[in-house]
Amino acid sequence: MMDELELLKKDWRQREEHLPRLTYEEIYKMIWKKSSSLVRWIFYISIIEFTLPHLLYLIPSVRDQGNFEFARRLGIEGWMMAMTVVQYTVAIYFIYQFYKRYREITVLDDAGQLMHRIFRTRRTVKHYVIFCLSMVLLIFLLFIIGMALDDNLVATLDLHGGAEEMDPKKLKLIVIGVVTVMGLLFTALMGLIYFLLYGLLTRKLKRNYWELKRMEA
Repeated sequence: MMDELELLKKDWRQREEHLPRLTYEEIYKMIWKKSSSLVRWIFYISIIEFTLPHLLYLIPSVRDQGNFEFARRLGIEGWMMAMTVVQYTVAIYFIYQFYKRYREITVLDDAGQLMHRIFRTRRTVKHYVIFCLSMVLLIFLLFIIGMALDDNLVATLDLHGGAEEMDPKKLKLIVIGVVTVMGLLFTALMGLIYFLLYGLLTRKLKRNYWELKRMEA
C-alpha cells in the first residue's frame, strides 16, 4: 500500500513539473485586467440606471401619471423638485467617481496602488447604493407627509367606488398605511436589484483585493 502511494506521489510530482507556472507579473496582470473590467461594468450599469427612467418618461402614459403631478396636487411640488435636484446632482457625482476609478485602475502598475483603488471603488459603490435607497425612502416619506397634511385626500387622489362615503380619517390612515407598505416593499426590491447589479461585481473585486493581499504578504 505504501509503495503504491509513493508511486502516485512520484507520478504527480513528474506531472507537476510539466504544468505551466504563472509568474507574479502574470498573476498581477490577470487580476488587474479583471478588476479594470469589473469597474468598467460598474460605470456602464450606473449610466444605464441613470438614463433608463428618463427614457421611460418619454412614454405619454408614464409621463401623465408622473410623481410631479401627484406632488402638485398634494402641495409638495417644491420639496419634490428640491429632492430631484439633489438626487440628480449626487447621481452625476457618483457616475463621475465610477469613471474616475476606472481610469485610475487602467493606468496602475503597482499592486499596492491597485489594492487601494479596489478598496476605494467598493467603498464608493457602497455609498452610492446607500444614497439611492435612502432617496427612495425619503420620496415615499415626502408623499406620506403630504397625504397626512391633506385635508381632502379623497378629492386629491380622485377616489371613487364608495370612498367618498368613508370616514376621511379612516380613509387617510388606510391610504397612508398602503403607501408605507408599498414604500418598504419597493425599497426592498430596489435593494435586491442593487445587490444583484453591484453586489456581485463588488464581491468579485473583493476576491481580487484579497488575492493581491495574499501575493503581497
